[in-house]
Amino acid sequence: MNNSSTTPQRSPRLATLLAGWGSALALAFGALHVGSSSAAESAVKLPAAGADETASASGTQTAVFAGGCFWGVQGVFQRVQGVSQAVSGYSGGKAATAKYEIVGTGLSGHAEAVKITYDPKKVSYGTLLQIYFSVAHDPTQLNRQDPDVGPQYRSAVFYGDAAQKATTEKYIAQLDAAKVYRSKIVTQVVPLDAFYAAEDYHQDYLTLNPTQGYIARYDLPKIANLKTMFPQQFRAEPALVMARAGKAQQ
Repeated sequence: MNNSSTTPQRSPRLATLLAGWGSALALAFGALHVGSSSAAESAVKLPAAGADETASASGTQTAVFAGGCFWGVQGVFQRVQGVSQAVSGYSGGKAATAKYEIVGTGLSGHAEAVKITYDPKKVSYGTLLQIYFSVAHDPTQLNRQDPDVGPQYRSAVFYGDAAQKATTEKYIAQLDAAKVYRSKIVTQVVPLDAFYAAEDYHQDYLTLNPTQGYIARYDLPKIANLKTMFPQQFRAEPALVMARAGKAQQ
């Protein structure tokens, strides 16, 4: 991956300007993952899913989750045992507009999402949901994940079948009933129409840019939380997208 000048950067100065313009303009022009002075997200210890309708699934399975900037979400699931691949991309909109610059306007209908390929014999869909709601993002933030603002950063589970839909809805109801968060979960549970892989320079971004300001402040703590809270599921060596692509071309 070439971390060239075309790679999006998160600018604290732009965050200040957006704050001054107000939330409406932040939603309209939230294309950049801008930095802020707010603290990194904290993980929440959650109970395991009480019901998993996907338990009988066999063979390779996929799940698509959206939870703010896909750099951090991808980085988390690349480090989960049983996950063979986690790809950053876009879901919720059309193929023609599944491009970073367009998605970043917040007008295309897409969410920055991650497609997770996993072995259900090694990690269940219910466990993936537990990690998603616990360490990957804050499901109570509507159309944002601090410091990123806009519907493209919404919390959403794009289910592939009825079993994933039922499992997700039951788990959200379970968490809301247990009042594990101060606010109600706002995660959308919607059918997966399509997933479009993001541009190459977005893939494996966390691993390739660990000292980048945004990554260090907001995403590396997620990896630390995964290791601490899910030690049995944690893998030190991430399942990288571009490394896999490179081997396939050799």
